[in-house]
Amino acid sequence: MNRMTPNRLRPSSGDARIAVVIPCYRAAATISGVLSGIGPEIDAIYCVDDASPDETGVVIARMAERDRRIRLISRAANGGVGAATIDGYRAAMAEGATVLIKIDSDGQMDPAFAADFAAPILAGQADYVKGNRFFSAETIGAMPMARIIGNAGLSFLTKLSTGYWDLFDPTNGYTAIHAKVATALPLERLHRRFFFESDLLFRLSTIHARILELPIVSTYEGAGSHLSELRCLATFPGLHLRNLCKRILYNYFLRNFSLASVNLVLGLLLAAFGFVFGVDRWIAAVASGVPATTGTVMLSALPFLLGVQFLLSFLAHDMSLVPRAAIHPQIARVRALSPRIVRVAGE
Repeated sequence: MNRMTPNRLRPSSGDARIAVVIPCYRAAATISGVLSGIGPEIDAIYCVDDASPDETGVVIARMAERDRRIRLISRAANGGVGAATIDGYRAAMAEGATVLIKIDSDGQMDPAFAADFAAPILAGQADYVKGNRFFSAETIGAMPMARIIGNAGLSFLTKLSTGYWDLFDPTNGYTAIHAKVATALPLERLHRRFFFESDLLFRLSTIHARILELPIVSTYEGAGSHLSELRCLATFPGLHLRNLCKRILYNYFLRNFSLASVNLVLGLLLAAFGFVFGVDRWIAAVASGVPATTGTVMLSALPFLLGVQFLLSFLAHDMSLVPRAAIHPQIARVRALSPRIVRVAGE
């Protein structure tokens, strides 16, 4: 469990309401411990039973009798962690929640720190806060080796597909988001299953949301995971490639066009030409037994090296665009001004 000292005092939030959303599947043995650990600073708890075949719903209903903050949402069919989380988000926002905190139901996360995740958002420092299990060597040492290797690879793919180059541990499910930011996202388009957290990061990047990470420690002893490393290896790279193409198209060609856009196009064309031409000439030289001339080698190497330089320049520009300021205050101002704007436009 997280070994930091939890802030038991409610964050300075004014009229803000903090809600916890817990997607639940096969959690009958663990959900009661998770719910019992949530502190009094949380206003409402939404447990989404994702058509679990065990008695998860029964346990939640029994806990709700003792804690009036707990709401049980039952799904008719299993939709995955993403679908269950979105149902919880919508229910919380419908009841006026300001910050939506997601915690998994498997008992690997310490729910006592939910308020710590809400604090940076309520202070206007971030739009989205996520956990990171890789801050301490002790945490990494307790983690299964397959997860360490898998998270390292997935983190790099996530950096490429989202543009958040300063983030790590993308599949971490301990998160918090401002409700105004959640309403600005196309929730219906988010991935419904285990790619949910990574897909959410991509959607946040399209609106330039500010993300902050907090160090956490998870418990793995006796806890199984529904997330399969083999399934991630088979499906996640293709999904990240799709999001990378969308992000580049949105941010560098549709919404904006800059020198970085030119660098990307020239870099891809030159590097591709140099590589393809070089491979073709190499095959021809091997087949004929006649070595390629110096001019032929230069005609391959020079475009390729120039292309790589253009691509590195593009990456440097992309890394410099990581959002540094929260956008939810601006979202509030735009919505407050929108009726006035409509009236002026009508006049």
